[in-house]
Amino acid sequence: MPTATRSDAPAPGQARALFRERVDVPTAGWCPGYTQVNLISVPADWAYDVLLFCQRNPKPCPVLDVTDRGAWTTPLAPGADLRTDVPRYRVWENGQLVDEPLDVMDHWRDDLVTFLIGCSFTFESALAEAGVPLRHVEQGRNVAMYRTNRPCRPAGELHGPMVVSMRQIPAGLVETATQVSSLMPAVHGGPVHVGDPAELGIDDLARPDFGDPVRARPGDVPVFWACGVTPQAAVMASKPPFALTHAPGYMLITDALDEHYRVA
Repeated sequence: MPTATRSDAPAPGQARALFRERVDVPTAGWCPGYTQVNLISVPADWAYDVLLFCQRNPKPCPVLDVTDRGAWTTPLAPGADLRTDVPRYRVWENGQLVDEPLDVMDHWRDDLVTFLIGCSFTFESALAEAGVPLRHVEQGRNVAMYRTNRPCRPAGELHGPMVVSMRQIPAGLVETATQVSSLMPAVHGGPVHVGDPAELGIDDLARPDFGDPVRARPGDVPVFWACGVTPQAAVMASKPPFALTHAPGYMLITDALDEHYRVA
């Protein structure tokens, strides 16, 4: 997985153009300083349930934009096409994953409403600036994500468990990581758990439900943040007839600056 420093990183529009041309990589480490978002598109008759689910579960599902019915654009990324500019998508039918294409032009429907949800990749630039290492970026891997034993508050037909992303943080920097991420509540904010994964119902950190396993270094502590893949777990549990999502870790990179979501 390529990573980018501030000096050699493509601009968001350039990155989206690469993804449109079928560059297929997780986006951790891409376009530092620019906001990345999760994506879920559902038929209009499910859109209210998704909106209510997000409103009732703001920690894992902070909504940054909602499109009109059938629209594939967002002011967060002028010129972007939500059907082509994510590096990898997922297609769901009745809660089952049926395809993982590099664009969804052949799957698009005019009744779809798209929700763009905050992503923890957004605060990773701030973590790096504060001296907190990002092990998954160092190792060229997708971030590790896990379903938990914590149920979300249901909304209409939509229900399911909270998903978390995990980062191995040196013990002496856990407080720093917590303080930095807590200043960005629109992109999940501070951790929901630190330490023993069993308390979240996670049996084995080496076997994430989404993403890649990430190796810890001596002295690291697992730190867990609420994750915008939670709506995908809800799709799996609730079985709507149709949905489109990004593939976990393969995000839409917007033109919005990370600092816009920092409260102080």
